[in-house]
Amino acid sequence: MKTYSKVGACLIVFSVVLIFFFQDTALDSVTRFATTSFSDTGSENFCLSRNQSVLFRKSSPHKPSSYLVSKLQSYEELHKRCRPHTDSYKRSIKQLKSGQIDPNSSDCKYVVWVGLAGLGNRMLSITSAFLYGLLTDRVLLTNQEYEMAGLFCEPFPNTSWILPDDFPFKNKLRRFRQNYDYSFGKMVQSNTFNYSTELVPSYLYLFLSNDCSRHDQLFFCDQDQTLLSKVPWLIMQSNVYFLPSLFLMSSFDLELNKLFPDKETVFHHLGRYLFHPSDRVWGLITKYYQDHLAKAEKRIGIQIRIFHAKTSPFESVMDQILACIQKEKLLPEVGTGKFIASPSKNQTSKVVLVTSLFRGYFEKLNKMYGEHPTKTGEAVAVYQPSYAGRQRTWWNSHNVQAWAEIYLLSLSDELVTSAWSTFGYVAQGLRGIRPLILYNRTIPDPPCGRGVSMEPCYHTPPIFDCKALTTTVDTGALVPHVRHCEDLSWGLKLFNSS
Repeated sequence: MKTYSKVGACLIVFSVVLIFFFQDTALDSVTRFATTSFSDTGSENFCLSRNQSVLFRKSSPHKPSSYLVSKLQSYEELHKRCRPHTDSYKRSIKQLKSGQIDPNSSDCKYVVWVGLAGLGNRMLSITSAFLYGLLTDRVLLTNQEYEMAGLFCEPFPNTSWILPDDFPFKNKLRRFRQNYDYSFGKMVQSNTFNYSTELVPSYLYLFLSNDCSRHDQLFFCDQDQTLLSKVPWLIMQSNVYFLPSLFLMSSFDLELNKLFPDKETVFHHLGRYLFHPSDRVWGLITKYYQDHLAKAEKRIGIQIRIFHAKTSPFESVMDQILACIQKEKLLPEVGTGKFIASPSKNQTSKVVLVTSLFRGYFEKLNKMYGEHPTKTGEAVAVYQPSYAGRQRTWWNSHNVQAWAEIYLLSLSDELVTSAWSTFGYVAQGLRGIRPLILYNRTIPDPPCGRGVSMEPCYHTPPIFDCKALTTTVDTGALVPHVRHCEDLSWGLKLFNSS
């Protein structure tokens, strides 16, 4: 009986500790429902990462605004009311099929996300689409094809954000192009969708990808948002983090300021809210972490993305990486002698996690620290989870591995990322730190620099004045908190005004 009493007491203490952790985590990641059962979603009965992430991820110093927490709670209720196969959803589907809508209807409105490109691009564009849904009271549904299946837990309690298989023309979503008849850009260009339009379409296709046209980008003009607000279904194809351009729109300005008084934490909060690894991915993450990273006193993530091998030869990039870590004193220098194993060999003080499509960078670092002693006497271990050789966007197994490695990078104490890389953007945002950026220059001097903001970069923003479409403007100089990116001179990202 005494044994059972002791066990019971231990369980009570453990439960109290977990509750304390979960409360802190729920605030950090804006996951109000951190311990909510998701058994009614029908697709993801469990989500271990939602509760267990606190055991691996450091507490975030970036606290969400109370207004953001309240807004997300309201959105969850909206999503639950309008989720697939509810009466509200069925009425909206009926309007979509018939093409006849009631402009005074209070029925649900939707934004359907259709993805392109690699996983980093997809996660950034989903976040952008979600914020747009928050601002316009639209429910976000994601078109998850095979390559995206089983990557994430359902983000909203007791419902699903996945577009149902019986959605009209679901099998055609990926084939939509800019010249499609119901493309917003095409209709605006031909002047068939304007304030004098009597018959509002039941849906419109938004092309917000890296190669969208100026007419497609009229989406970011306040006057066109007024028109779009009347359309029940917006089908959005995107592969970019277009979110910064929403902060240039006067119609959203007041709401965004209340949601995000700290402009540098938009993706940090929304990304942690939306993206929880599925149990399948979580198993990969936790096993690799325990096997290789858990014992380290300090974890350093180095993310290497080579866009053009001819302009980024291996030796040049390797020299740049070494110059960066030495300049920033991330790792100790090595001596010229041979490494001699010591009794404290297993007490690794620093661990380097390398993520790259290629193995050469890991091999060079591993050989350097494996064969030579450090001048400080510190032990340094180097690991690389995988090396695919090339990006395989349409392979589910490739995206599973990519998501696991993004998450592992986000558990680092220090991050070194490649310029322009959305993979690195997601990792730094989830972690909540400003990375050291490896500049993509012919002669990188300095080899890297500390980011001024941890927000991702919008690579292809609009450069025109909404009031005078033929006038080119510097959209990075319109408001203090939207400026050009450190790693891409024409890109846009969010900064704190100070």
